[in-house]
Amino acid sequence: MSTTITVPNTPIAFFTYKRPEHTRKSLELLSQNEGAESSDLFIFCDGVKCIEDEEAVRQVEQVVRSKQWCRNVHIIKHEKNMGCANSIIYGVTKICEEYGSVIVVEDDLLLSPYFLHYMNSALELYKNEPKVMQISGHMFPIKFASSQEDSIFLPFTTSWGWATWQRAWQHFDPDMKGYEQLKLNKNKRYQFNLNDSYPYFNMLEAQFTGKINTWGIRWFLSTFMLDGLTLFPKKSLVANIGFDGSGTHCGESSSLDGEMTQDKILSMPKTVELNDKEVNIVFKYLRSLNQPPSLLQSIKSKLARIFS
Repeated sequence: MSTTITVPNTPIAFFTYKRPEHTRKSLELLSQNEGAESSDLFIFCDGVKCIEDEEAVRQVEQVVRSKQWCRNVHIIKHEKNMGCANSIIYGVTKICEEYGSVIVVEDDLLLSPYFLHYMNSALELYKNEPKVMQISGHMFPIKFASSQEDSIFLPFTTSWGWATWQRAWQHFDPDMKGYEQLKLNKNKRYQFNLNDSYPYFNMLEAQFTGKINTWGIRWFLSTFMLDGLTLFPKKSLVANIGFDGSGTHCGESSSLDGEMTQDKILSMPKTVELNDKEVNIVFKYLRSLNQPPSLLQSIKSKLARIFS
């Protein structure tokens, strides 16, 4: 399905805290995107958590105020530290309620020059499709066989460059009401773990018991309970530069990241349904990440990254 559609650009919510150089690199590439000149950018700067972070937070503010990154730039500076999860929930909720949809970028992401084109086209194309809950800009380093479409639907969400609508985000359940159902239903847990390809339920339990605080696993649960789907490009439109120990949830390497394409995503599925063959390719890849030395280490070092 061709995506050469002229549409109004969706507002961009950009989240940052204490990484000035990451922020600069991410905003530079965002500003070079096709469509940035006609997009509104809302930059959410989290407040200082501890005295050691004060200088870095100050430098981040200097960076975000240093250029006119998009058509209009709005800076929302939190006086107190909200934390990554609460900041994103607040910002996404605010933009969705005011504008009906949002494109979400965090400060450790590098963007393809056609990231915004893909996001805006997909948001317009599937805006009235209730099963489509999210648009993802990220794809794992997987080689797909050539096919008609440049993107596919998958039955889970992601956090590395994404977009959604108010009609979907209104179902975000921070209290995880579906947790008990999954805990008691083995078949549901199996599906939530992507047919035992990845132990997402372990992360959900960690969130439920207060061991971690992440918005991403709660968003996945929210969409899962509604049988929601996410559109993914077959070639990633983002690259993550946060695996240098600078972020709250990041380690020092990533097997989830791949080469970022410089090409446009030109076609999208005509029907909202899963392609079992391509879904199984993704599940197989995720299963390969879940190998020894230990499941616990896998959960800590990999799940936290993609749902940070």
